[in-house]
Amino acid sequence: MSGSGEESVSSRYAWYVVGVLTLANISGYIDRQILSLLTVPIRRDLGLTLTEMGYLIGLPFAVFFTLMGIPIARIADSTSRRNVIAIGIGLWSIMTALCGLAATFGRLLLARIGVGVGEASLQAPATSMLADYFPRDRLGSAMGVYSIGIFVGSGLAYFIGGWIVGLVVAQESWTWPLIGAIRPWQTVFIMIGLPGLLVALLLLSVREPQRRGHQTGTVPLATLAAYVKQNARTFTCLSFGFALSATVNFGIAAWLATFLIQSHGWSASRAGMTQGALTMTVGTLGVVLGGRVVDALARRGRTDGALRVGIIGALGMLVSATAYPFARSDGAAIAWLVLVNFFAAFPWGAASAAAAEVVPAPMRA
Repeated sequence: MSGSGEESVSSRYAWYVVGVLTLANISGYIDRQILSLLTVPIRRDLGLTLTEMGYLIGLPFAVFFTLMGIPIARIADSTSRRNVIAIGIGLWSIMTALCGLAATFGRLLLARIGVGVGEASLQAPATSMLADYFPRDRLGSAMGVYSIGIFVGSGLAYFIGGWIVGLVVAQESWTWPLIGAIRPWQTVFIMIGLPGLLVALLLLSVREPQRRGHQTGTVPLATLAAYVKQNARTFTCLSFGFALSATVNFGIAAWLATFLIQSHGWSASRAGMTQGALTMTVGTLGVVLGGRVVDALARRGRTDGALRVGIIGALGMLVSATAYPFARSDGAAIAWLVLVNFFAAFPWGAASAAAAEVVPAPMRA
């Protein structure tokens, strides 16, 4: 009885960790995506060109997020992953708030670089931690719940974007103590950035889990490169396959509101809020169910569950994402978009679980 109770407590605590990391994921996705939803007021107030706006949305975040992800992950493999994530959350939250104080292209660019560097500290260390908290037959569910943050965060960003469209029309500026009068879009950056500092403090309540196998120290780069080479087919399938899936997902996310506005005559506010509602509800259902399917297959002895879930998601997207642009009525478009959001989200938890499974603990992050 004592052993069972200890296992139950351990299981509850592991899910508490999932909850805290999910909050961090929500914070990160709101902060990274909100800029693309505020392009019109930012261009107007800062006098930016479309080219400059494009650089702000994609280039600085993507480059620094990618390049810094590798050294940060190597640090996480040999030190406290919890502390790495907490520092990163604090950095991206402060930098998001500073976006709201930027009055020039250069300052906004530097702040976006800071957001990219900070967010590079979350995904790899979090995946590594959860793989140490959960056994293989429950890891998919844990990763699915953690990946809810992607869809809740993105959905909230769409909602906020739709809301700010109305504010820009109704109110020219807001006045903050010590800051003075700033535009509504600047207020949004401050309001979504500062709460992230509370998430960083909450993460300090999470215990660093014992690494499975008790390995310590940083694996040499040569060993890491050799392991990737030996398993090149697996890494290629995971990286290239799920990257193609993500390309479709992010492409739709970037242009769906514009499509609804131009093809169906919706207002920008209605389009953004509809997109947000679908992402937060149907997307959440899809990612959780995908993770549970992976675990069910693992309990049956299937080692390729994540790949199967990825294939199902890809086939579902092939049909639904091809069909919705040709829908003639609002109702038909929404019906197809429900399927798009479900199948787009279905493989995300599975992909994270697979990434954690295919590498030894010392090099997992």
